[in-house]
Amino acid sequence: MPAWRRNLFAVTAASFIGFAGFTLVMPFLPLYFRQLGVSDVGDIALWSGVSLGVTPALNALVSPFWGRLADRFGRKIMIVRSLAACALTMAALAFVTQPWHVFALRAVLGLLTGYGGLSVAMAAESAPPEAVPASIGTVQTAQRLGPAVGPVVGGAAAGLLGLRGAFLVTAGLYALALVLVLALYDERAAHSQAKESSDRGRVSFRSVLAFENFMLLMFVVFTVQFVDRSFGPILPLFIEQMGVGSARVPLIAGTLFSMAAVAGALGHHFCARLLGRFSPRVVITAGATAACAGAAVIATGGNLQVMGAATLVFGAGAGAAMTAAYSAAASLIPAGAHGTGFGVLTSASLTGLAVSPVVAGLLGATSIRAVFLVDAAMMAILALVVRRKMVDG
Repeated sequence: MPAWRRNLFAVTAASFIGFAGFTLVMPFLPLYFRQLGVSDVGDIALWSGVSLGVTPALNALVSPFWGRLADRFGRKIMIVRSLAACALTMAALAFVTQPWHVFALRAVLGLLTGYGGLSVAMAAESAPPEAVPASIGTVQTAQRLGPAVGPVVGGAAAGLLGLRGAFLVTAGLYALALVLVLALYDERAAHSQAKESSDRGRVSFRSVLAFENFMLLMFVVFTVQFVDRSFGPILPLFIEQMGVGSARVPLIAGTLFSMAAVAGALGHHFCARLLGRFSPRVVITAGATAACAGAAVIATGGNLQVMGAATLVFGAGAGAAMTAAYSAAASLIPAGAHGTGFGVLTSASLTGLAVSPVVAGLLGATSIRAVFLVDAAMMAILALVVRRKMVDG
């Protein structure tokens, strides 16, 4: 196996395990707060919400910082540091005694992690130029499928081993990802362009933002993530409004979420083939247009079969647009500054992740259908802006 493919395997496996671990605690975290002595339902919801939200919020702030350190000291040591922090923090969560301990450790997790952008940078730098879009798509496919699997594994682990035992399982998964990176990833196999660009001087955050199309790509990443994550708080309620019995809502909503995740993963995967024939501007525009159409059809509230088909179209379009944006960034940022550049893009993604459920919840309190209509409008605006403003390389 070529060294770059071995590197890609290591980074992809670590990304899948890491992103699955990130969401593994979601099904049982409210129950954990109850076990810690919080009895009021409102208080449980508050502790759960702030504890889940603090991690991506802080991660969005520090991702560019960790990316810049990776540009200076190497990608491998930074991702090893991040995975080790995840393993230790998750293990510590198994032994907490107070609700604020959970919040504090989740905050630590947000401050010390940041391997999402680094793993994309590592995949981009290891691959030869013609394989960069495919490598990025492979890693993003793993990052998309991990959260789809994580809650299922977490629920099963909590049922078999108890809530505290599930945290130890998560810590073990992060330790496994750490071993894979240590054993398989060879930083010396990174493409030579990374070494050459490192001699050109240090790249600042300001200079990264000044790269052609970069601010527009940040807008793409934020918007796609914002729209993609807006479904979570309101989709089950929308299904119930369609007349589906309460007993069937969780199963149908879970199925639709899984369909969106799989379609998004396929969009990531096949984006490389599209980029072989079309420019990133064309692929992002087409992906955003497809996602717009999917969200608009969902908003009509038709039958479940139509909603399922629209969900597949939405997921595939969003996935292709996201990978095309990262691939375009990989081509315009000097390889030695990939950590900084992808760190900034990851911050844009995490900001969308953190803000979207709040905005969707507030808008959904007025009209659930309006959430999907706003999603469609945002994707339509994104497609139009990219088509008119993005400069082909």
